[in-house]
Amino acid sequence: MSDLVVVLPGILGSTLRDGDGMVWEVSGRAALRAVLSLGRSLHRLKLPAGIGDEHPGDGIEPVALMADLHVVPGIWTPLKGYDRVTRRMNSLGYSVEKGNLILFAYDWRLSNRYNGALLARRVDEALDRIGPDAKVSFVCHSMGGLVARWCIEQCGLAERTDKLITMGTPYRGAATALDQLVNGVRKGLGPLAVDLTEFARSMPSLHQLLPEYACIESPGGLLKTTEVSLPELDTKMVADAAAFHGALTDTFADKTYAIIGGKQPTATTARIADGKVTCFRTYEGDDLYGDATVPTVGAARRGVALSSNTLHRVTEQHTSLQDNAAVLDAVESFLTAKSIVPRNLTTTEPQVTVPDLVLVGETLEVTVELRDTTPRALKVALLDENGKQVEARSPAISESMAVKFGELPPGAYYVQVSGISVGAPVVPVTSAVLAVDCSAL
Repeated sequence: MSDLVVVLPGILGSTLRDGDGMVWEVSGRAALRAVLSLGRSLHRLKLPAGIGDEHPGDGIEPVALMADLHVVPGIWTPLKGYDRVTRRMNSLGYSVEKGNLILFAYDWRLSNRYNGALLARRVDEALDRIGPDAKVSFVCHSMGGLVARWCIEQCGLAERTDKLITMGTPYRGAATALDQLVNGVRKGLGPLAVDLTEFARSMPSLHQLLPEYACIESPGGLLKTTEVSLPELDTKMVADAAAFHGALTDTFADKTYAIIGGKQPTATTARIADGKVTCFRTYEGDDLYGDATVPTVGAARRGVALSSNTLHRVTEQHTSLQDNAAVLDAVESFLTAKSIVPRNLTTTEPQVTVPDLVLVGETLEVTVELRDTTPRALKVALLDENGKQVEARSPAISESMAVKFGELPPGAYYVQVSGISVGAPVVPVTSAVLAVDCSAL
């Protein structure tokens, strides 16, 4: 086992504060209130133009990892928190109190270069306290893996790193970031739209989640983001994001363990027309899926075939990978080198589509698709923020099913798709959704 473990959250995954108090701290119970207040408070978080790899000097600093559901609508999908990862590390003997665990909160607005350099200094100091030969392993969710890669490859930590373990890291970016940056926030959220879009476009980190792989449709084939003009975006920020990915190498590939979510409908390529981006699930005619946020083609390092045995697949959505028992079993096995069998050995893998937000009065429609195998029965459950079942449906089995839930009070919910028949196990897939009452704006 490594001498030190560092847990890195993804974008939005760290609480932030300034001299006047917390400016970003959301729990499941507060998620709805946060959505309704964001339009009035995000001016405190918006970054100045041309920030690059610097800190804006605005007094905002990271505090801790998010413990529960967190979301900025239109910027990233609702994510579960990191308590379960922390507890699993504690069970292996790693703790903050012992000095062998760092829960690395960082200002997720800023460039991954800035945060990678900050991480390197923090890890060097911790390893020096442990001993000259001490080594670190990084356990990262989503964008946290990019921060760790920059730290390892560009800040001199390669020799002191034992393992890099990532969960849903967009090694080559995600088309959903292209959609969010160009098209802005979900229509229908009234005064939130302009503020959220301007805030999103001020963030170097979100630009660094743009696809590095060729993803833009053209008559001559797929093009990279730097080979076309992206509506509404700063050309320098787009080019700088591409340069960030270009500076990352494969020098640490033999010690990298990439856990990726799969079998979920995922934006992969895009078409630009009339100043907007439309995303598609296919890549050169094939639906390669992904984790509903990071496409499979963006989940592997450059030069790695999608059939590579270095990619460890779990059927789950991006927002719940860090909370999935099978994923944490895999993380534990990589850290301890013990043979641990993941729990989710199953025969049916549903593809689930759930909107991030619904307005109060709208019907929540969940789409479930099945490929290759058919279970005897499915259960589509709506859970409240505490995991208590509110409603459940058992739809007639077909290749594509639409399940509707109506009249939702404002609040945070989870949709969970699972199997209910013995002998027909189904991989449970969980996705978060918020029901928002815009009349409160």
